[in-house]
Amino acid sequence: MSAQHRPSSADDRLHEVFGAPVGDLHTAAVLPNASPALARALELRSFLAVAEEQVARVRDRVHAAMAPDRDMDELSAEALRWDQQWLQAALEARAGYRTALDQLLRAMPAPGQHTRTTRTAQPALSSAPSTAAVAPARTSAGADPGPPPSKPPRKPPQQPPE
Repeated sequence: MSAQHRPSSADDRLHEVFGAPVGDLHTAAVLPNASPALARALELRSFLAVAEEQVARVRDRVHAAMAPDRDMDELSAEALRWDQQWLQAALEARAGYRTALDQLLRAMPAPGQHTRTTRTAQPALSSAPSTAAVAPARTSAGADPGPPPSKPPRKPPQQPPE
């Protein structure tokens, strides 16, 4: 089953925020004017759905292994240790996806509120060259600037002719 068809614990919240069921949101997300926030929210929702399915699989496997009518000779501490590690990893992934999705949804504007683009004044660029003096380029820190400029050799003073 595709992740977009799996249920997730975030489905009701997405419906509330975007105003449509998750199936309709997936349809809207492929339209050319779809919100980038919607696409990202649905991507996180898909990851969350997969992580929640993994949690459920491990939980069900542990429950089946520990069922009261199960033969005790079939119990394996090693298998349960592996399941514990898998469960921990799946729960951590689920928590991470829920946190990321919650942060994304909190950062979005309220439903019905359109985002406004704010223009800032930028200085106009002049095409005339600047008359300001230009300082020589600095060498970067740690770079070898090369040998210092050498002075021409000094001539010994001339002695008067004898």
